[in-house]
Amino acid sequence: MVGTDSKNLNTSVKFLKGIGEKRAERLQEAGVESIHDLLYYFPRRYLDRSHINKIKDLKESMTATVVGKVQSCGIKQGRRKRFVLVLFDGTGFLSGVWFHRAEYWNKVFEKGETIAFSGKVGYFGDYQMVHPEFDKLSDEGDSDFLNTGRIIPLYPSTEVLGKVGMDSRGFRRVIKAALKNYAQELCESLPREILRRQELIDLRQAIENVHFPKDKDLLRAARKRLKFDELFYLELILAYRKKSVAIKRKGIEFLKVGDRTKKLIKSLPFELTAAQKKVIREIRDDMKKDSPMNRLLQGDVGSGKTIVALICMMMSVENGYQGALMAPTEILAEQHYLTIHKFLEELGIKVVLLVGAQRKSERQEVLRCIKEGEAEIVVGTHALIQEGVEFKQLGLVVVDEQHRFGVMQRATLIEKGLTPDVLVMTATPIPRTLSLTLYGDLDFSIIDELPPGRKPIKTHWRSDKKRSEIYKFVKEKVEAGAQVYIVFPLIEESEKIDLKAAIENYENLKEGIFSNFSVGLLHGRMKSADKEEVMSQFKAGEIQILVSTTVIEVGVDVPNATIMVVENAERFGLPQMHQLRGRVGRGEKESYCFLIATYPISREAKTRLSTLAETNDGFKIAEVDLQIRGPGEFFGTRQHGLPELRIADIVKDTELLLKARDEAFDLARRNKQILNTENMPNRVQFFKNYRDKMELSRVG
Repeated sequence: MVGTDSKNLNTSVKFLKGIGEKRAERLQEAGVESIHDLLYYFPRRYLDRSHINKIKDLKESMTATVVGKVQSCGIKQGRRKRFVLVLFDGTGFLSGVWFHRAEYWNKVFEKGETIAFSGKVGYFGDYQMVHPEFDKLSDEGDSDFLNTGRIIPLYPSTEVLGKVGMDSRGFRRVIKAALKNYAQELCESLPREILRRQELIDLRQAIENVHFPKDKDLLRAARKRLKFDELFYLELILAYRKKSVAIKRKGIEFLKVGDRTKKLIKSLPFELTAAQKKVIREIRDDMKKDSPMNRLLQGDVGSGKTIVALICMMMSVENGYQGALMAPTEILAEQHYLTIHKFLEELGIKVVLLVGAQRKSERQEVLRCIKEGEAEIVVGTHALIQEGVEFKQLGLVVVDEQHRFGVMQRATLIEKGLTPDVLVMTATPIPRTLSLTLYGDLDFSIIDELPPGRKPIKTHWRSDKKRSEIYKFVKEKVEAGAQVYIVFPLIEESEKIDLKAAIENYENLKEGIFSNFSVGLLHGRMKSADKEEVMSQFKAGEIQILVSTTVIEVGVDVPNATIMVVENAERFGLPQMHQLRGRVGRGEKESYCFLIATYPISREAKTRLSTLAETNDGFKIAEVDLQIRGPGEFFGTRQHGLPELRIADIVKDTELLLKARDEAFDLARRNKQILNTENMPNRVQFFKNYRDKMELSRVG
């Protein structure tokens, strides 16, 4: 690195002229505590006022910037009291009108001042602008426009800061002062060869022009440089994690593929797909190494990730270690346990289940089996990471639907072993741009093929006015032997109301249109034994129609269930609806998914529903979801430690992200010292925080 930031940039903003104690407190609410923070508080958008218009050339409704002298100003009475200022530029007159706080504005302006106005032109007998943006050029000098006559930055969070009047005008004023006094303290942080290769301007020039661009070309260059910085340091931290873990931690070498693993594969009632075989080879090669495996397994709904995980856990067992699989819900954990137990029972492998709802005596016995190594494969929920759970020799950790766990939860399970291999699985496809930032330090395996015989699910979205037609179709299919899911929303913020509505709808359907059928109810508030009983009846065909909340979102596998009806579909997110739809289409029969929306619905909801109707491709669905919600909300920054990028956009800046990644990983390979935290520039404390969260996760 060429250098780091001067300590002067760490000076509190309260010492900057025009801020003071109260305004500094409000700035802190927006994350601005130091001069450095202020310089990195980037505009959210810009207005181009670089062209000065003559008043004689103005036309109604145009947006213009004019410069002239104040001919007159004062408060005018009428139907509404207002402050009016008349500007003359030698070619004509223009009025500025303020309807609010007339007495205040009457103190701001004086006759004879040179003023620049910017705004939309109206015509009411003469040309005027209502509440125009302005600069007093008499005070600041004609060459130093802040709010007019140039490309004008507009800053975020004015709502929070508005408590003390800190709007975009205020930001422009204090940032101008900060640049004047502290810009010379900005030291270049990227190696010169990277600046040259990527055609980037220097840091000081970028900071100055992102706030007060001299022209559009310099604004583009400034934003490119600062976007590259964010993406580069983020990827550098991922490179640091990937390399430092390989150096610091010696893992387990799983060298043996035993007879029981081979017997398991032969005993499967289906042929593994080519994609599954490829992924198993990738994981197998990783497990043989003496460094810990850290791999992300992606696979769409129904692609067969659980069987892949099971085969890998068998490899761990046959090398003398235990395997653990952590699932986000008891229903999913129980489903995995039953599946795994069924396949391994004849092979003499001891599989145990650990969930929160178990009786004390049962739990104590399970804990004993785990501690003494009698339990070779352990399946459970977050109960696996609680105090008192001790493994004899944990070798492989599998985390299913990993996005539902926080980094600390994953880390706690991994700490139950010395240096276990880690396989995290998700049925929520992750767009490439997001995976390079969220999981850029992990190796990837993707199952991009569904088992043979699976047919695409026919998906339709309809308004609630078509509900009777849909239920008539459902009735006909049930009479022909089909089984059906009918799902109602259960949102955390309105859980009690939603649960009551789901139960009431269950009663109505059971007593009404589906009175001739066996209708069951499933929701998260039920006791574990009751949920298991309902699911067992549904699998056995004793229940024909299962009314449920989203507890059946993942893991439930009933091949004869061929119809999914989602009520109030406008309230569901794209990934959730895709997961729900994945509960059907698991056999060879034609399957259907009906999304019933209650109008009116938003434009975003229409986009979500249309996307589901148009494609079954989980990766396409994930890309649309990322575009709708943005990277910060795709999984939730709280769980994943993904920093909210200040200026870069990983959806729109993919090309720059890939370049930044290449440079960061190349630098990490060539320069070992760069991986020392002391050599990370001071100014990227933002990314240090992210690094610390990655450090906690111990995944990667």
